[in-house]
Amino acid sequence: MDNQRFLPKGAISVDVPYDGPPKSFYFLLLPNTTMLAFSAAIEPLRISNQLARKQLFEWYVLTPDGAPVACSNGIRIQADHPMQDLNKGAYTFVCSGTEPMTSFDAGVLNWIRKQKAHGCDFGGICTGAFALAKAGLIGDRKFTVHWENRPGFCENFTTMVPTQNLYEIDGKLRTCGGGHASTDMMLEVIEEMFGNALALSVSEMCLHRRAGESGSTQVSPVSALLGTRNAKLIEAVQIMRNHIESPLSLESVADLANLSRRHMERLFRQHTNMSPGRYYNNLRLDRAFALLNETDLSVSEIAFASGFSSADRLSVHFRGRYRVSPHNFRRSWAHGDDG
Repeated sequence: MDNQRFLPKGAISVDVPYDGPPKSFYFLLLPNTTMLAFSAAIEPLRISNQLARKQLFEWYVLTPDGAPVACSNGIRIQADHPMQDLNKGAYTFVCSGTEPMTSFDAGVLNWIRKQKAHGCDFGGICTGAFALAKAGLIGDRKFTVHWENRPGFCENFTTMVPTQNLYEIDGKLRTCGGGHASTDMMLEVIEEMFGNALALSVSEMCLHRRAGESGSTQVSPVSALLGTRNAKLIEAVQIMRNHIESPLSLESVADLANLSRRHMERLFRQHTNMSPGRYYNNLRLDRAFALLNETDLSVSEIAFASGFSSADRLSVHFRGRYRVSPHNFRRSWAHGDDG
């Protein structure tokens, strides 16, 4: 047992009446893993051991080939092991980040399926659910991914819809949106295994205010994004968000929000400094931008998924906002160019 690694010294202790073997956690890091999300999952485990003054948890880093993996910030993390057979009951989390659909191959998917068949519990951190979905581990259970990657996930896996919550625990499937949501998910795992007192103490040591429950959403309310609590404007924006692929006319948006067209125009000008039409168009371009980055869909397919009648129409609007065509944007992104 590596006491220095798994059992650090601390000034505060919590009585945890447990004398069993440590719970084994494995983190499979895929290329472009988000370091914040990964470290936010590891630290609650370390602090639990420190507070309990005993080894409640042990954790290991896996990479597909055992070589260091580069995170999305360019920093490389050393692996403890390559992918290998794990003991039954091991808790295994797939960690991913940017470009999630290109971060795994058939070997990774086969390993996930094999370990699941051997009795390992699986979870996903940040965009780890992409690999889990491709491997067939999600099914009809509740799960989540980072909000930025949600549109891309829905286009890649059309029968699965992630929630917008910080994290989800559905049976033995544990997923979170990444960032500090990893800590929230792990705090619930700690509470489930060792009680509320330890989870609360770990939260305090992390200087972290718990979300309270998995139902807390990842993204800020529309009111916060708009900087206003005007109920009618918020309702109009939410209607637009709910109708991206098949956009409504502005008259229909106004009618559904119980607004006159003129009143809606005034509200958007006052609170967003743009017309309702431009705001709606930007929402659709946001969707197109995400799909260009996160999917292999053709530009024509992305145009329709973003509410544009053709690739040409998307190109006109995309170039107007981003100063580059969708085709050239995707090409420059793939080649790592700046423009």
